[in-house]
Amino acid sequence: MSGPDAGGARVLHVNVGRAVPVRIGGSDVLSAIGKRAAPGRVAVGRLGLAGDEQADPSVHGGLAKAVYLYPHRHYTFWETVRAQAGAAPWGEPLAPGALGENLTVAGIDETSLWIGDRLRLPGCVLAVSEPRFPCAKLGAALGFAQAVRLMVQSGWCGAYLAVLEPGDVGAGDAITVEPGPREVTLHELFRARARA
Repeated sequence: MSGPDAGGARVLHVNVGRAVPVRIGGSDVLSAIGKRAAPGRVAVGRLGLAGDEQADPSVHGGLAKAVYLYPHRHYTFWETVRAQAGAAPWGEPLAPGALGENLTVAGIDETSLWIGDRLRLPGCVLAVSEPRFPCAKLGAALGFAQAVRLMVQSGWCGAYLAVLEPGDVGAGDAITVEPGPREVTLHELFRARARA
């Protein structure tokens, strides 16, 4: 395998964003889903990354959902379906953070991560806490309403992370996965909750 997803698990991009109004269903809704790649190293505290905001703390943020990780390997799928839906020209790449993630990563995904796994990076330690469940803001960010349904169908939800040891994170950081209890994968929990 070659390209961004080849090799071991690592951070490709660190993304942050501020809450701004987004048009959804004829109304303006505050959202920070529009993340952008940040240069250099970014401080990681118990409640997330420096310079990042969450518009609705009842759904995003807090100690259990301080950082959102998304696998880069799914980007090709989203680029293709956006083009098919007429939301973007064919071949237009998605910018890092397009799915609202703080960490765009390679080498790990929802089937290889288990709830409670620790992700040890050079500057911090994070723990897999739960899957992300999409809302209408995902459709607004990607430019087509079916995005929510497609994330549910695919199970490509990404992972919310708690911050066990604050510090910092940067693009290129290696990620070592230290197994937790290994009772349920991120993908299995997402599927179970989606059926409920």
